[in-house]
Amino acid sequence: MTRTKVVVFADDLIMAIRGDSVRAVENYSNAELSKITLGSKNNRIIFNETKSKVMLVSRRKWREQRNITVYLNNKPLKQVTWMKYLGIIIDHKFRFQEHINYAAEICAKLIYNLSKMAKLSWGIKHPVIVTICKGAILPLLTYGAPVWIDTMKYEHNKQKYIREQRLINIRMAKVYRNTSSKALCILTGMTPIIIKLAEAVKCYNIKEKTVSLSFELNSNVELKQWLHPAGAVTIKK
Repeated sequence: MTRTKVVVFADDLIMAIRGDSVRAVENYSNAELSKITLGSKNNRIIFNETKSKVMLVSRRKWREQRNITVYLNNKPLKQVTWMKYLGIIIDHKFRFQEHINYAAEICAKLIYNLSKMAKLSWGIKHPVIVTICKGAILPLLTYGAPVWIDTMKYEHNKQKYIREQRLINIRMAKVYRNTSSKALCILTGMTPIIIKLAEAVKCYNIKEKTVSLSFELNSNVELKQWLHPAGAVTIKK
């Protein structure tokens, strides 16, 4: 049975190693990284251990100690509970809460800066705001949706995205702040963000009928499906 899977995009690499227990995963990880350390020396390739991290992935309630010690270049790697890979923040339970918070926070900053330039009687016009929304804000909110769409079944995550779209719609429509979110979408002609996310996932599934090993956004989908619930270590370089 294959215990190790490697995902590479340019110079960004993730190694996923699974096992039946925390200690087993730790041993398998050190064995694999020993091979990498030896191979890199023989081929004069340098892996920076200070930029590499290790994360224990599991949804089970472990009775074992969750701290693991994994070495690269004979130096211990820092253990984390989340890491960013290809623009998506992956946490140790694949809940993607950090990613939702991050995307919402970035959008809030963009909208705040935009609001300073889009006043009621002067500033950038409606068509420009629409272009910015479609070209910058919506792509940021929907980026990687096929990977983390399951997290939108929680109402608090939905409300974060609805709130961000509401803020930009108010700027676009230039109406009172107590206007309902549904009315704002009608006034601006914008698709509600939750429907937009479902549309993005639908288009992705039609285009990619099967999950591939392209190491782009869908690489995280495959890792999520491949990792055994008993536990796995993800190492990012």
